[in-house]
Amino acid sequence: MTTEPVFEPGALDRSAPFYVAGHRGLVGSAIWRHLKAEGFTSVVGRTSAELDLKDREAVFEFFAASKPRYVVLAAAKVGGILANQTYPVDFLSDNLRIQVNVLDAARKFGVERLLFLGSSCIYPKFAEQPIREDALLTGHLEPTNDAYAIAKIAGIMQIQAIRRQYGLPWISAMPTNLYGPGDNFSPTGSHVLPALIRRYDEAAQSGAESVTNWGTGSPRREFLHVDDMASACLHLLEHYDGPSQVNVGTGTDVTIRELATLVAAAVGYDGSFEWDTSKPDGTPRKLLDVSKLKQAGWAPKISLEEGIQSTVAWYRSNAENIRA
Repeated sequence: MTTEPVFEPGALDRSAPFYVAGHRGLVGSAIWRHLKAEGFTSVVGRTSAELDLKDREAVFEFFAASKPRYVVLAAAKVGGILANQTYPVDFLSDNLRIQVNVLDAARKFGVERLLFLGSSCIYPKFAEQPIREDALLTGHLEPTNDAYAIAKIAGIMQIQAIRRQYGLPWISAMPTNLYGPGDNFSPTGSHVLPALIRRYDEAAQSGAESVTNWGTGSPRREFLHVDDMASACLHLLEHYDGPSQVNVGTGTDVTIRELATLVAAAVGYDGSFEWDTSKPDGTPRKLLDVSKLKQAGWAPKISLEEGIQSTVAWYRSNAENIRA
């Protein structure tokens, strides 16, 4: 048994192989862009068609061949409330296999620094707000996404176990609700913000007099632009080390009603809003305590209004290619 190492984080070698697992997804693509902008010259990625991360043998063969020095594990099966409720087995099984395969292969082939990305849904449904990192495993999860949450909790536990058993300075980060270019705008598989952007943009284009949204509009949510998330990931790799996961967010939140108003303004929709209260709200509030992140020296730069406007512009300019 190896004890926790004394490790001093510092600047990563910009020329070393850096594998971004899930580099075509919302978070992974932003991390890829950020690493390139920061001067990394050997960023490695594979599409799901090129490398199925659920295939253990294929994952080990990839690590043996590419030998990355750094890894960000951003690959995951993700979706909104409806998708999580409908396919809990897929969300649990697929994510567990992805995580175990990548983390085991990374350990075997000597990855020096690794960041595992989870989700704020790992915390109890009624956790004290804002949610501190030590709220993990202190209460019941939100039932609409508990299978996904359990998989992500298992990933955090594996990172902590690897630190204890093998002495590797690997870390975990738990982002709040993310949005931005490359998001999933599917009517049935998307999260709340891209779903609202698509719904209100279509209403604005068609001249609809009314838009119907899910739930009561009263839940409060925190949103972080994915480009800020990418910046935070590199910052943590270069400035933070510790067994605890780090919350990544803005420290502020809005109601879904307020969010809908911001989206409507961004797309130019001036009709009325309706709320289908027969649909689930999910967790009543989910605001992260980002004190640990601030102590590490990082803060977001993109405001919610600015981020929504730029995401709407991206959505419209990529209408033919978006995941919808």
